[in-house]
Amino acid sequence: MRQAGQSQFRELPLLIEDYALIGNCRTAALIGKDGAIDWLCVPRFDSAACLAAILGTAQNGSWKLEPEEPLISSKRTYRKDTLILETTLITSSGEVVITDVMPKRNGDTAIIRQVKGVRGKVRMRFHLRLRLDYGMTVPWVTHLPDEEGIRAIAGPDQIIIRSSVPLHSEGMNTVCYFEVSEGQNEVFVLQHAPSHMPVTPSFDPYVELAETEAWWQDWSAHCTYKGPWRDAVVRSLIVLKALTYAPTGGIVAAPTTSLPEDLGGIRNWDYRYCWLRDAALTLSALISCGYYEEAQAWNDWLHRSIAGDAGQTQIMYGVSGERILREWNIDNLPGYHNAKPVRIGNGAADQIQLDIYGIMAHVAQLGRNAGLTRSPTSWALQINLLNHLEKIWKEPDHGIWEVRGGTRHFVHSKVMAWLAFDCALNDMARYNLEGPAEKWEATRQALHADICSYGFNVEMGCFVQYYGASEVDASLLLLPLVGFLPISDPRIQKTIKVIEEKLLKNGFLHRYETEGNVDGLNSEEGAFLACSFWLADVYALDGRKEAATALFERLLSIRNDVGLLAEEYETHKHIQLGNFPQGFSHLALIHTALILSDTLED
Repeated sequence: MRQAGQSQFRELPLLIEDYALIGNCRTAALIGKDGAIDWLCVPRFDSAACLAAILGTAQNGSWKLEPEEPLISSKRTYRKDTLILETTLITSSGEVVITDVMPKRNGDTAIIRQVKGVRGKVRMRFHLRLRLDYGMTVPWVTHLPDEEGIRAIAGPDQIIIRSSVPLHSEGMNTVCYFEVSEGQNEVFVLQHAPSHMPVTPSFDPYVELAETEAWWQDWSAHCTYKGPWRDAVVRSLIVLKALTYAPTGGIVAAPTTSLPEDLGGIRNWDYRYCWLRDAALTLSALISCGYYEEAQAWNDWLHRSIAGDAGQTQIMYGVSGERILREWNIDNLPGYHNAKPVRIGNGAADQIQLDIYGIMAHVAQLGRNAGLTRSPTSWALQINLLNHLEKIWKEPDHGIWEVRGGTRHFVHSKVMAWLAFDCALNDMARYNLEGPAEKWEATRQALHADICSYGFNVEMGCFVQYYGASEVDASLLLLPLVGFLPISDPRIQKTIKVIEEKLLKNGFLHRYETEGNVDGLNSEEGAFLACSFWLADVYALDGRKEAATALFERLLSIRNDVGLLAEEYETHKHIQLGNFPQGFSHLALIHTALILSDTLED
């Protein structure tokens, strides 16, 4: 048995897929299989982390609950259709269950951690190392007056820990040791508040746990999808909901920064912001499953965020619509398994990406088809954006993958620009909307002709990554999916075949060939999961039901034990890569399940 004060923190973070998510639609935390919370930003997704061990070591902040004796086995699961995590730990002395949840409280961020004895008697260890400002700042810690717990303050932040057992300090950490017997509960609560405010009042954690469970189950019950993959779809919907910043309706791409797309490499980006593309596609998935309230909130967020000159529209914003997202590096964090740099902010916010206009027009069309209440200025805003797109569509851009190797005439970008006009023209006809139809029709035709002339490689017989290229890109799979050309078109069929030949490796699809250094990063990366889902979509559209289902099931099989996916997958080491969990992967899962379910019914 370990001695009191003997640290058992890991030297390095767990595998990315060994973490699970809890959240409150304002921020989120990642909890390892070993009971350690290694990532927490408070009070918002994009706030500075107070637990940042996943990007370094436990010295950068971690909160661990664990048995003092060695584990025989462990297992974890979410309570059905919720974001309440339960981890069962078995030792030679007995069995306990740790329940972790961020309650759905209004106005503050809290974490409840409950330890329940199931059988026998297990001695437990609590070890909290708070390090604010991304692991840099040691807070000033005092005991709470008249109750058991501590108050930690540094700069603008205070964190309150309340405990059902006495806490004490050991070497600038907060610890306690306790036993739980069968039927016994001990509970710990973390709350965040501004440091200039009084100590936040306590609440009944058991009431909050019950109310949060009921809230998530009620929300999940509204899912209209009834197909064969309902459990996977609902879990993905819960992830997407958890990535929503409830006060504004903004939707972040992922709750983490700088988890690498290449182990030890430099493909480390901050994803705690609202990409117009990712958020719009998330709304597409939510609308398709019957969730309209989120679509309404995001539509309002969009109007506020991009208000002003259409020429200043950005590809991403902060959760409240912030425009300045300057990218900088944190030197004190060594990175996930020493993958540096650790980036805060995202320099891609200043890029030009033509595809966002097509995605926004597509989601506006979905909203109209679903009968969502539209702002009186919605159509005026769309006209404004399309008039601007009409002026810039002939320019090169940075593309869907946000390359840092210079702008090009990316074929996917041009196709999505075509889609922007296609959706608008179709909506004008269906909903009697007024606009410059003749001018937009001419632009739609000009775009189609331009793409077919310059984005098609005659010698290869397929569309290519950018005008004049001899490489393909997985984003070309979207051409038939958005209706640019029918799936039966020989040019599309050959494009699919070349993509399979060049980018399909060990059963999963890469987004492009990195050897050409089109992204300017000169490094490798894993298979991109959303692209693999797109390939399954194309198989289904092409009538290849068995191939589509087999690929979809293969993708489902690499989810972690609680159904979560990162951005990429390393096919040799069989591990997940990139920020986690990744909204893009989960929304793609939902779309593929919907397409396959419709196909199987035909």
